[in-house]
Amino acid sequence: MLPFGLPSPFAPSPGPMREENAVPYMLLIIEPRGQRQERTDAEGRAVYDRMLQYSAALKERGVLRASQSLRNDSEGVRVRVRGGKSTLLDGPFSESKEMVGGYFILDVETREEAVAIASEVPAAEWATVEVREFGPCFA
Repeated sequence: MLPFGLPSPFAPSPGPMREENAVPYMLLIIEPRGQRQERTDAEGRAVYDRMLQYSAALKERGVLRASQSLRNDSEGVRVRVRGGKSTLLDGPFSESKEMVGGYFILDVETREEAVAIASEVPAAEWATVEVREFGPCFA
């Protein structure tokens, strides 16, 4: 799921999904900044391929709604609006030690199932996988 210089949506269609008791969860891949640059091209492609294969396996299981890698935060921009005025801050974001490298959106029946899937994600070997349930921002 992590691009390492490779642009690619690799799970654009939802595929077969659980409907009845499914709860949406997001798995955020939180990477140390600079880690991608430390890999050779071959190493980057190898971990990316592992993530593609894992994404395909989740899709086959019927629990994957979407997944995507994100380009390096040096290509990102932050937008803040205060008092009707927009401020833009181009990346990289020096105050951050980590960056979101990608995500999975799952439909699973329990938090425990989402956590179990997160523990299987190949990126958990070189990054942190954060599990978050969808819900209103005021709760």
